[in-house]
Amino acid sequence: MFDGGLTMSFHKVNCPPVVGNLSKIRSQCRTRPNPCFAVQMSSTLVQTDENGDFYESKKISGSSSTELKSQPQNSLLSQANTVGIIGGVSVLSTLIFLEKLVWWSSRNGEECVPFVVCSEPALDGGRRPVHSSEVNGEHIIIQNLRQKRIFLEKSGARCIVMPCHISNAWHDEISESCSLPFFHIGDCVARELKEAKLKPLDAGSSVRIGVLSTCETIAVAPYQQKLQNQGFEVVLPDKETREHILMPAVESWNQRDIEGARNLLRIAIQVLLIRAVNIVILASDVLQNILPREDPLLKKCMDPMDALARTTIKWAKSAKKGFIISALKQQSGS
Repeated sequence: MFDGGLTMSFHKVNCPPVVGNLSKIRSQCRTRPNPCFAVQMSSTLVQTDENGDFYESKKISGSSSTELKSQPQNSLLSQANTVGIIGGVSVLSTLIFLEKLVWWSSRNGEECVPFVVCSEPALDGGRRPVHSSEVNGEHIIIQNLRQKRIFLEKSGARCIVMPCHISNAWHDEISESCSLPFFHIGDCVARELKEAKLKPLDAGSSVRIGVLSTCETIAVAPYQQKLQNQGFEVVLPDKETREHILMPAVESWNQRDIEGARNLLRIAIQVLLIRAVNIVILASDVLQNILPREDPLLKKCMDPMDALARTTIKWAKSAKKGFIISALKQQSGS
């Protein structure tokens, strides 16, 4: 089995060019199905067998070969705060998540969080029926993603994340027997909203959170369950709103009717706001791209990838700090 496993070790001097390149990728990805980009990094292309074991690795670019040689043979990275990232249905979603991870973790002059990426082209919507209800199809997808998790564990990852709305629907199955922290995007969103101490807009009711997604069930489930577990009332668009407003917004966007798509999405968001929701979660890569960044309605919306990135960075900084403290204690005791 051949995996496009890409190991990247960034340093703070390299972070600004990375963000610039990834920003350009956003527009390029809309027209090119298989984007590629060049950044200054230490990269290794890894081939694994069907069990996720390494049997060949080849240097692609960068000059940090000595760094890789110093690592154990069964691990690509050994930093205590290495993040393993399972790419999902959308390559663009993975790249945008990486942009957040790189930029936010290094914007205060700190080194970027080390990470290993394993993209999964087999989950591309055009190649695999991810929306199919066939049990066998789901089993294949779950097994595939589980192998990617094992690949990342053997690569030296110390925590796992999946920046994909759809893949998180199978989080429990994929994370089975995993001994590492494996962050669920729905948990990250629910935790942040809980910590925000939101107040109900209707007296006597629970705090209501709206969820908009282009997938009616599979992409909504990871958020609905986790939000309800935290005591939130989840509000979804009704059938008429989905069929006559939300999906036409996506169709307009795909047909490059930008203004039409924006107007329809604004209506869909307003429909939920009228139902007294505090925040609308945009659980879709397409929906995230439609409104311009300066649109005031976005102040009432939440990007789940932001919550996942913040949780990941917080964990990575804590893990690094814990490792340093442990190392200092060992030195002082010797």
